[in-house]
Amino acid sequence: MKKQTNLVLKSSAIALAMVFASLSSWAEVPNATITGPIAADEASSGSLNMIYNATGIELAANGYIEEEYFIEGRANRYSSSELENAEILDQGHRYKTRLIVRRPESAADFNGIVVVEWVNVTGGTDKDIDWWQSGTHFIRNGYAFVVVSAQQLGIDTTQAWSEQRYAGLDTTHDGMVANDDLSYDIFSAVGKAINRVGENTAQGGVDILGGLKAEQIIATGHSQSAARLATYLNTIHPLEPVYDGVMVHGGGGRIRDDQQTKIFKIMSETDMPRRAANPQPNTNTFRQWEIAGSSHVDVPFEIEYAKVRNLREGLSPDNAQPRDQGCALPTYSHVPFRDVMNAAFEHLVVWIRDDIAPPTADPLQVAQMMPNLELARDEYGNVLGGIRLAEHVVATAKNTGMNTGSNRFCFLYGSYESFDEATLDKLYPSHEAYVNAVKEVVEQNLADGYILPYAAELTIRQAQASSIGR
Repeated sequence: MKKQTNLVLKSSAIALAMVFASLSSWAEVPNATITGPIAADEASSGSLNMIYNATGIELAANGYIEEEYFIEGRANRYSSSELENAEILDQGHRYKTRLIVRRPESAADFNGIVVVEWVNVTGGTDKDIDWWQSGTHFIRNGYAFVVVSAQQLGIDTTQAWSEQRYAGLDTTHDGMVANDDLSYDIFSAVGKAINRVGENTAQGGVDILGGLKAEQIIATGHSQSAARLATYLNTIHPLEPVYDGVMVHGGGGRIRDDQQTKIFKIMSETDMPRRAANPQPNTNTFRQWEIAGSSHVDVPFEIEYAKVRNLREGLSPDNAQPRDQGCALPTYSHVPFRDVMNAAFEHLVVWIRDDIAPPTADPLQVAQMMPNLELARDEYGNVLGGIRLAEHVVATAKNTGMNTGSNRFCFLYGSYESFDEATLDKLYPSHEAYVNAVKEVVEQNLADGYILPYAAELTIRQAQASSIGR
């Protein structure tokens, strides 16, 4: 009887071990195969064999290179959950997509940080918006940057542009998987393909960083991509954490704060009316900043996008200009959102490395909650609260995140309305008064950690060169 009992217990233990082994394997992101770099024509050639959406930011003169790779493998489909771990519905779904790597050519110039962007596909075209905003900062500081096409709409547009170069790319398992359900494992697979310090590429494999070793891997995404990242953080990333930190930019709902991954959420004024009524508190692993007067799409965004479009058409990226969107108000806030975003990235790096949390920031002020939420504004229409840059506080215009018009995207473009001469004379009786006011705000923002020294210097130089108060 005792022997039989032992056999039963042993059999049960084996069965349990098999169950746990099965669950463990299901929690793992399947590995992928990478090919490349894929030979490409020069970005300025206008050829259909160039990298689709090659950057308009100067790379070669700054010691950087840009390469494109294909990644393929098998992905899981997950259950739809909210603020809890997802479950795998089924496995083995085929995909093949692309990624773009921008990195220092020399290891001596690499700072050890790799940022991976979930490409935005609003409007159909792949848009690496966080690179557009902070690419110059990343180059200045030696980051590597990886762009991931995780969604089929972007693939469709890319293939429509060059069927030959991008033939065979598919994130739907031959049309059997809808709703970009494979995008989460695709994004994880790219993160896993990056070698960390102490790791090496398997024999016969492809090292997308050309020998560089990551000390940190940070995910980022803007707007529609931020919403995908929020879902990923809440339900799938906890199953097998791949990223050390995440920059959620301009979108996404409430995010779980019961995990070790450091999460920074950075929002423009445009992004807040739908979210200000239900603020998420800061924690040891979550931080949110809101930038007063900034818009979801702004001038730097539009200029970088124009450069990319010019290159795609074989035109020079020089003198690229924002588009006229035909909105009710002059479009695009001039408040430099990117200055705050660049500082946020530097704080995130330190937070991950040293566990020193970024500074907190006041939220935008709410004037009323019902029947519709309205943000509080000063006598000139500029919003109160939030991170207040000199361009907003020492105002020479009404900058907002709001707009309307026949263009369906006008609500994203914000607005910019210059003050008239009488208002400027009233506010700034002399040029010295204006410059001193700018310096005071800049110095406070720098001390608070909301901007970096080179942004502070540039803002002051621009004030000194202006005609305000003269």
